Amino acid sequence: MNFILETLHLIVYSIYYVLEAIVKFFIPMRKNIAGETVLITGAGSGIGRLLALEFAAMDVSLVLWDINVDGLKETAQAVKEKGASRVNYYRVDCSDRDAVYRLADQVKREVGDVTILINNAGIVTGKKFLDSPDAVIEKTLQVNTMAHFWTYKAFLPAMTAKNHGHLVCVASTAGLLGVNGLADYCASKFAVVGFAESVALELVAMGHDGVKTTIVCPYFINTGMFDGCITKWPRLLPLLEPDYVAKKIVNAIQTNQTFLYVPRSVYLLMILKSLVPYKEAVLLRSYFGALSFMDTFKGRQKKEN
Repeated sequence: MNFILETLHLIVYSIYYVLEAIVKFFIPMRKNIAGETVLITGAGSGIGRLLALEFAAMDVSLVLWDINVDGLKETAQAVKEKGASRVNYYRVDCSDRDAVYRLADQVKREVGDVTILINNAGIVTGKKFLDSPDAVIEKTLQVNTMAHFWTYKAFLPAMTAKNHGHLVCVASTAGLLGVNGLADYCASKFAVVGFAESVALELVAMGHDGVKTTIVCPYFINTGMFDGCITKWPRLLPLLEPDYVAKKIVNAIQTNQTFLYVPRSVYLLMILKSLVPYKEAVLLRSYFGALSFMDTFKGRQKKEN
């Protein structure tokens, strides 16, 4: 009897959730985020700065984190010029667990509880696995993955206590599909996607439905982080413009979108990856440029967002 009842429950709710998703796709409902406290890591440049600028006119308190103080000052000035009245910025190495915890306590004292946490800070080295020094691999995992653990540990308890908040993980399509020449970067992004998805399920299981989650997986963004790289088929998989991605992320937050893949062609790639044989998957990756994307990589020799 339990099997029959649970199966009926599954069928009914599956139909309901599919219909709900269709309605929301055509008629998205946006939540009001005025009064929220938004913390953005990697806010000193790139997507982090652009996200801060998007939030500047939304009547939120902005908390900006980065290891680059000069970049933070520029971002803070830019968001103030755009209308933000409550802006605080702090220098921090997000890979340093103790530093994250200390600064989190300082933010709570000086600003209050963070209600929208955007983990955006990240680095890329662009070296093939056997050419990557151990220290570089460790740093990539510390910044791109472990930093999410520490910020969640620091700010999530207040969200669950009030059953209110939003966790945003800025990952990458390199966290969904392996790319030649990006072993450490892909590993860090695969890990953080799995981490963020698992925490989202924990929140559901504990009944904290007021704490929303968004996992962002964009194709490579034209911020300078992947300078030199050329996409094979720009109409199908374009190097994304940073402004466009920042707007899409803010929209995903406002509409409580759980997964955001940009561009939409990434959804098709994920379906193909799951269905085709491995050799066909390699052939497809060669066709889409995943085997040669990093051949012309230059990047910038400093931490990026």
